[in-house]
Amino acid sequence: MKHKLIIAEKPSMAQSIARALNITERKNGYIQNEEYIITWCIGHLAGLADASAYDEKYAKWSYKDLPIIPRNWQLALNSGKEEQFNIVKSLMLRDDVTELINACDAGREGELIFRFVYSMAGCKKPFKRLWISSLENSAIREGFQNLRDGSEYDNLYRSGLCRAKADWLVGINATRLYSTLYHKTLNIGRVQTPTLALLVLRDSKIASFKKEKYYTVEIGDTKTKAISERFSDKDEAENIKTACDNSQAVCVSVVKEKKTERAPKLFDLTTLQREANRFFGYTAKQTLDYAQSLYENKLITYPRTDSRYLTEDMADAVTAVIHLSAKHPPFSNCADFTPDTFYLFNNKKVTDHHAIIPTRQIEGIRLNELPNGERSILQLIMCKLLCAVNAPYEYETVTAEFMCGNTKFTAKGKNVLSEGWKGIERLFRSYIGGDNSESENNGNVDIAEGQKINVTASINEGYTSPPKAYTEDTLLSAMETAGAKETTDEAERKGLGTPATRAGIIEKLVQTGFIERKGKSLVPTRDGISLASILPETLTSPLLTAEWENHLAEIAKGEYSGAEFMAGIENLVSELIRKYSFIAEDKKDIFKTPREVIGKCPRCGSDVYESKYNFCCSNKDCAFVMWKNDRFFTNKKKELTKKIASDLLIKGKSKVKGFYSEKTDKTYDATIVLADTGGKYVKFEKRKRR
Repeated sequence: MKHKLIIAEKPSMAQSIARALNITERKNGYIQNEEYIITWCIGHLAGLADASAYDEKYAKWSYKDLPIIPRNWQLALNSGKEEQFNIVKSLMLRDDVTELINACDAGREGELIFRFVYSMAGCKKPFKRLWISSLENSAIREGFQNLRDGSEYDNLYRSGLCRAKADWLVGINATRLYSTLYHKTLNIGRVQTPTLALLVLRDSKIASFKKEKYYTVEIGDTKTKAISERFSDKDEAENIKTACDNSQAVCVSVVKEKKTERAPKLFDLTTLQREANRFFGYTAKQTLDYAQSLYENKLITYPRTDSRYLTEDMADAVTAVIHLSAKHPPFSNCADFTPDTFYLFNNKKVTDHHAIIPTRQIEGIRLNELPNGERSILQLIMCKLLCAVNAPYEYETVTAEFMCGNTKFTAKGKNVLSEGWKGIERLFRSYIGGDNSESENNGNVDIAEGQKINVTASINEGYTSPPKAYTEDTLLSAMETAGAKETTDEAERKGLGTPATRAGIIEKLVQTGFIERKGKSLVPTRDGISLASILPETLTSPLLTAEWENHLAEIAKGEYSGAEFMAGIENLVSELIRKYSFIAEDKKDIFKTPREVIGKCPRCGSDVYESKYNFCCSNKDCAFVMWKNDRFFTNKKKELTKKIASDLLIKGKSKVKGFYSEKTDKTYDATIVLADTGGKYVKFEKRKRR
């Protein structure tokens, strides 16, 4: 019996296809029926081989071996995925398998995943391409009725292969170049490094910001408040206050403008991560993990998507999910509206996957039985869906100008005409204990031109504010838009990274010590600032990514040569190695951790520093040293800590708790005194406190 072998990108997609095609017989690593066998990759089963695969000498990093530019590129299995690869390979080569179907994600990376496995397996059999963006049964079946010949996607594969090779060349060579020059592992990448540069630039603006004091004069009565422009001179503000206090102000103009905010679009992964950070303080990785768990439990659709639209074939299913979402708290009381789904659908703006929405499986769940993180994310996705199909938010802005004492004052307010989708959002904010001030009516809507008010004047003091440090929310937004203006509409990806990779990029920067979290803020470390300062703009600017994506889009359409693109990348790498062959004198110690002075040497007065095993004088001719494992402390089951050492050097004594007495088998507290006599070993004395 002959079979067609379907290869999906992930097990979950394989299961969806199996359900749609009634493939039910489960085996180890695949499912089959009389016509089809379906198996799966686990993301990238294979990738470009590491540098050491080309020459053993590359196992060690050396400047003299750069640049590393393979002439015959090799593939290698990704660690931990050997078992599934062997299953896929054996199925590809089975005699009863006559044709393959590439069912990996509809996009550049999906094409690359299949082709790498196909190549490593040594398979020569013909293959077709399934190209779908919805996992609804009807969409899957329709996709199988319209399979295309795999060769039609050769240019897309070339585009993906060029992207992978270019990232390899820049990442391997730039990382080794700067690591060997500065004798420190410095991970550099096309996406990671410009992301770090964004954080360093923001940090620099904050550090260099000089706040300036300003004054405003506020006038008004119990109902109406109006504010002057800012003044840097307090005396000027005082004069205006004096002129206006206990007088009358006249409204000289009122401008009212009706505005409409259409319901927001559905979530892609980046907007979900951003809002989850704002609402709950979740990191991008936490949100992705919670969403992945919900997806694996079939409660939401595929989360790693960059689309905010649905496909038209999903209309009936979406309507059902909308009504199911409206039955769950906190939305249980807002089910009496007619959903407007018109703006949800746009087939042209759905590529690999559609927007994130709940599934019909939410009908039978009890939200309070879900883990907190997953429950919060699911309710946020429900909220976004209900907002997206609700009426527009309509309001009226009011700007009134007053004259008083020959000075102009401005009052602003907003009158909500129809809450629309904002009512759903307000309900959700209230449910999670959030701030609802944004949705309230505020101010000055009854003012008429010519109206007079009795004035009480006061002065307000304030300071200009520096830029805010990035949060996960604002950094994800910056990554999404970086270089976007320079990227053509035809490019598959815009910004730095993809929705699926941005969380990982942030986490890698944290793990490698280039950025750190301080509360909700993300800030560069000393090493991160140093790294950004030594790299050329070519590596720190998002324009490199924009340029690549434009060319990769042209390669995918057959309008640009992959060979020409790669020649440009090789030239870039070679020029980088040639130009940066030495370190400027003022940069040699840039990654050395500054040594902390913990006190002055009692013998020569030089600085005393901490090292791994001791606290020693910085003067090489001085023998003063205090060992952390000095018997005086270890015999009493204590260690000479930095605080104790600092106290001894600065005060001559230190209070220490928890000394152990072998004689009494108890602990006690004592004051330790530095009793240095200038000998080879420093002496300590104790004065027992109790």
